[in-house]
Amino acid sequence: MEPEKSAEGVVRIDRHEVVVPPVGLNGILALAQPSRALVVFAHGSGSSRLSPRNTYVATVLNQAGLATLLFDLLTEEEALDRANVFDIPLLASRLDMARRWAASDERTRLLPVGYFGASTGAAAALVAASEARGRIVAVVSRGGRPDLAMDGLDGVDAPTILIVGGLDSQVLALNQAAYEALICEKALEVVPGATHLFEEPGTLDRVIALTRDWFAGHLASARTKTDDTIS
Repeated sequence: MEPEKSAEGVVRIDRHEVVVPPVGLNGILALAQPSRALVVFAHGSGSSRLSPRNTYVATVLNQAGLATLLFDLLTEEEALDRANVFDIPLLASRLDMARRWAASDERTRLLPVGYFGASTGAAAALVAASEARGRIVAVVSRGGRPDLAMDGLDGVDAPTILIVGGLDSQVLALNQAAYEALICEKALEVVPGATHLFEEPGTLDRVIALTRDWFAGHLASARTKTDDTIS
């Protein structure tokens, strides 16, 4: 795809439609010029690579010098089976496919990788991070369901921030329990006045600021391993 035109003080972004092997998952890779790291997104149930909220988050991260990959965790056929949307091990395996693809692609292979997960995608991100020990350098959970990954939380070694809406009481309680179970560097941030989707004025911008700062603080100086490609 054509690169976005840059303006004074604005980072140039090159956007590419990609297909993540071996399953063939459609994605959108956005490369800031230059990129300091890659953030792989895991959307929540009922969403896709075209999620408007995640697209908005990704655009701000791009302007902060971070590459982003938004991709479909399921094929069109798989998505027809609602059970797959909540199959956390399956979704986590798709994240790992994306990580391995990024480690083999010339455009991204030298970039440290972090995960951004929303709702059920956050559970998948945490499971995938726990299984990719040492290869994921930061995780952000937005309105996540980390309770769906509770058995593996003690294996997460990537610095993790859980961001929850203050009015999302049930999910907040689940995140508080997950926060206690995490033994890595961690933070729990409650956004006042926000419900589950952060639709209230200014609340998603607060999520983005927290996300940008978390990744900038942990990805910028990270080292990536380049020998972990798709087998």
